[in-house]
Amino acid sequence: MRRSLAIVAVAALALSACTTTTGGTAGSGSTEVVVAGTYPIDSIDPHGPQGGGTGPQMAEQAIFSRLLRVKPDGTLEGDLATAWKSDPTASEWTFTLRQGVKFSDGKPVTAKDIVDSFKRFIDLKGTNSANFPGYTLASTSDTEVVLKAPKPDAAIPRKLAVFFVLPSGVTANDTAFFERPVGSGPFRLERFSPNEIVFVPNEHHYGGAPKVSKVTVRKMPELAARLTALRTGEVDIAWGIPDDQLPAVQGESSLTVQTVQSSAVFTMWFNSSIPALKEAAVRRALWQAIDFQTIIKQLYPQTGTPSEGVVSANTLGFVKQEPVRHDPAAAKAALTAAGFDFNQKLRLQFANAEFRPFNQAVVSELQKIGVQVDLLEKEQAVFTKDLLALNWDINFQQLSNPTLDAANTIGRLYPCAAKRNGYCNPQLDQLLAQAGASADEKERVRLYGEAARIIWQDAVGMFPMAVKHAYAWNKRLSGFTPDPNGLPSFAGLQVGS
Repeated sequence: MRRSLAIVAVAALALSACTTTTGGTAGSGSTEVVVAGTYPIDSIDPHGPQGGGTGPQMAEQAIFSRLLRVKPDGTLEGDLATAWKSDPTASEWTFTLRQGVKFSDGKPVTAKDIVDSFKRFIDLKGTNSANFPGYTLASTSDTEVVLKAPKPDAAIPRKLAVFFVLPSGVTANDTAFFERPVGSGPFRLERFSPNEIVFVPNEHHYGGAPKVSKVTVRKMPELAARLTALRTGEVDIAWGIPDDQLPAVQGESSLTVQTVQSSAVFTMWFNSSIPALKEAAVRRALWQAIDFQTIIKQLYPQTGTPSEGVVSANTLGFVKQEPVRHDPAAAKAALTAAGFDFNQKLRLQFANAEFRPFNQAVVSELQKIGVQVDLLEKEQAVFTKDLLALNWDINFQQLSNPTLDAANTIGRLYPCAAKRNGYCNPQLDQLLAQAGASADEKERVRLYGEAARIIWQDAVGMFPMAVKHAYAWNKRLSGFTPDPNGLPSFAGLQVGS
């Protein structure tokens, strides 16, 4: 595996979305902060079809507030809500609202604004609204709103981390509003384009206005340009730094560098619906044949670690699993005993070139024991279509989890009804239903742990690597906290003297 390929793999893997702005340059005498980004922001409407992407969410969390948000350490904290509780069935959730909150135009945020925003969110059928099928939100007083679900759903508080509140009266296609949006987040929008977005402090923010005078997030898709700008001080913050570039960045005395555990796990499902992969013994043998530890060490020495579970360690519901020991001789013997046909070819599909070296290494490892694999790199649209149609034998994805809740991955992707990987286990379905219905977090962790153990032991897929994001920022800054989903907040930033 060539070192150059490793650079490409890790660079593209960890790139996270940012927004961008004109005006302001980083520098020791400035209170403006410049952030290097990768993806354009096509929309800042949090309820629209394009509002659920990483880039848009970067802007939305700066401008708008939510009922609740997930902190970088994985715990929940209130934003517009100060308290929340469920009924005994976890199908009705009551939220006590923070008082005295104002929009950036000075008008108060009311329960009606929240209820009308939720209706708009559902009506526009954006990506994240799919988390709330048949759910309704109503106000019971000026200080309280109640969310009702058609069935028990203990994950509702974390799901609400993707629901943003606008003033009442914003229509479905109100483009004028989003040219100069009014929100209750820590910043106001000063300028916006697909290549650059500028935020200035919201003087009406309930937590106090941010201490920096301006935050500019510039689209810088080229890795070399991003790193050069970071080293020269043209930008203050960047992330998605590949392993081979990290030593040079770490050597810069003006920068703080930190890698943080993300919510992403490399996930390689087996299509359990095809005869060749129907038996768990076969699937587990294929997993055992691959030296993932060496592959990770070669390609991702700082931004990857062998995964210890189906979900990341910072996800609610994570329970450590017994590692699958690399033993190619035992793997081949198990496949032979199971009657595996070594003359057939398995189809391994993936999208995005950054993952090519990793999957090439997997193919090479399987070939060592006589398993033949066609490596199929597909355009994203084709990949998604084939994924849902189960038109593959092994499927590679980097699965992230912005809610940091196992309900969003284990609970959503592994029931029989999901039909995502050809695997069906009524015992697993029962555990997942119980986990989804319990409002007791300790009980949910226990149940998701039992479910994950079944998924792991039955080798529904291989879960080789937990992903880290590498961040670097100018030491003149304080109050910056890296985020596991590549969505850091800029609200607490300060420029040192």
